[in-house]
Amino acid sequence: MMTNERIFDAVEFAVRAHRGQVRKAGGGPFVVHPIAVGRILLDEGCPDVAVIAGFLHDTVEDTPVTLDEIDRTFGPDVASIVAGVTEPDKSLPWEDRKQQTLKKLQSAAQEVLMVHCADKLHNLWSLRTEIERDGPETAWGRFKRGREIQLWYYSGVLETIQLRLEGFRMLSLYREALHEAAQAG
Repeated sequence: MMTNERIFDAVEFAVRAHRGQVRKAGGGPFVVHPIAVGRILLDEGCPDVAVIAGFLHDTVEDTPVTLDEIDRTFGPDVASIVAGVTEPDKSLPWEDRKQQTLKKLQSAAQEVLMVHCADKLHNLWSLRTEIERDGPETAWGRFKRGREIQLWYYSGVLETIQLRLEGFRMLSLYREALHEAAQAG
């Protein structure tokens, strides 16, 4: 199958998987987020498997889709990347999940780091929009954990990822977005 077809298939798959889901802030369609993540990766010139995984990165974590289904549909390389960005057991406390994620990123494949970086970058851009629209108290108040803990996590992701993705334009965009978020509110 041609790469463009696989990318379109990934977008269609994500749209079907996330149908009916809405974002916490603003209530818009959730699928806008994975589409934006895939687009960031595409614009960055990342490998096709990373771009495809970017479109699919939240399917296993937030829908009934399984890694086996991703593997059968898009192959083991894409499934491995999606597994690498899927958060551990959601029954664990938030802090434990984030600590596990940071630890997992230390030895993750480069494509996993790319998708994770694009995911968090889009989240930071969305946060900036929410801060501008709703004010910092409302925007930060949507998180179960407060501003300081969120900034700790986003900073930890940057520190971990930048060691292995140096030179990526995405990293400078991430640094800028994180700085803006830290300055807001």
